[in-house]
Amino acid sequence: MPFCPATGLAHLPCLAAPLSLLADATAAVEGAAAAAASVVTIGHWIAFGIMVAVLLALDLTVFHKQSHEPSLRESAFWTCFWSALALAFNALVWKWLGGKAAIEFLTGYLVEWSLSMDNVFVFAVVFAYFGVPLKYQYRVLFWGILGAVIMRLSFVLLGAELVERYKWILWVFGAFLIYTGLKLAFGGGDHSPGDNALIRTFRRLVPVTNQPSGDKFFVRENGKLMATPLFLVLLIVESTDVLFAVDSVPAILGVVTPGTPYMRFIAFTSNVFAILGLRALYFLLAGVMDLFRFLNYGLSAVLVFVGAKMIAEAARHNEYLASLGGWDAHAKGHLVHPAVSLGVIVALIGTSVAASLAFPAKKAGHGGEIARAGDKPAEPG
Repeated sequence: MPFCPATGLAHLPCLAAPLSLLADATAAVEGAAAAAASVVTIGHWIAFGIMVAVLLALDLTVFHKQSHEPSLRESAFWTCFWSALALAFNALVWKWLGGKAAIEFLTGYLVEWSLSMDNVFVFAVVFAYFGVPLKYQYRVLFWGILGAVIMRLSFVLLGAELVERYKWILWVFGAFLIYTGLKLAFGGGDHSPGDNALIRTFRRLVPVTNQPSGDKFFVRENGKLMATPLFLVLLIVESTDVLFAVDSVPAILGVVTPGTPYMRFIAFTSNVFAILGLRALYFLLAGVMDLFRFLNYGLSAVLVFVGAKMIAEAARHNEYLASLGGWDAHAKGHLVHPAVSLGVIVALIGTSVAASLAFPAKKAGHGGEIARAGDKPAEPG
């Protein structure tokens, strides 16, 4: 469960204490959860989609109708709002599908929410590179989030179908998560958007004005419709989310139980709630991301843990390995209980955040700063 920034980062690991109670409660309701899971219908998918559409429409037309610079207090409020909404939905899942599904939702939400920290850094670099004023960044992120919801739905449905049809894909997903985690810890990665093939291709196909045009994505010059530099930024934001989805979808599929009727629903909804809170989280943290110097190692450990758990589960149900090792390949239940997975993930992220605050860098970098209003936009490459 993510912390409430208004109360401080130190509260992140506070879920560890009741994990044993969660495990006991989960064991008591797992049978009821299996029966209740069958009630996940197309109607529930439609209802959830309508809810998300209404929230996004209110966000754009009511709560953030005018382009402005979000204050720290406002960003903290909206971060807490989206987190509280996710937890309220989590309570509904508990009542509806049972404790096991609820813990898987909470674990998936925490994993996706933690991985979104890397999105925050990339968005900050992109906006700073193109000199996008702060008051226009929210509009870009809104449409970027809308595209991300659609892409995540496609990725989750495709990934779940692959897992159910081809069990060997668990080995591939697990190995990929471990590779990504190690690369995040030791390879870092250059997030510079400077020489972008997508931008070069788009400029060849669509005329782009070099004049800043406020929060508009398209303008008319001499009667000709032209894209604005802000639209190029939106393209980069959308393209980076595709890359993040490649990491996050296998991660969420490593948390939920394969084969359960609610697998796709839990994977998608936990993913979407993490995405919905990403904008507020960005405005809250982007300017101080340099404070979390050890966060990458925490995220790396989470990916490696989920990947290793996915491989272990695949090995446990492999007939050949079971015959060699003498265990039952058809045994029910989890090799690692969902409550234990939740505790491990909370501990890993909490430790990296606590270490970052306890041992701050002597000299902060400038890569994570938010472009301020009035900055001169850079010429898109």
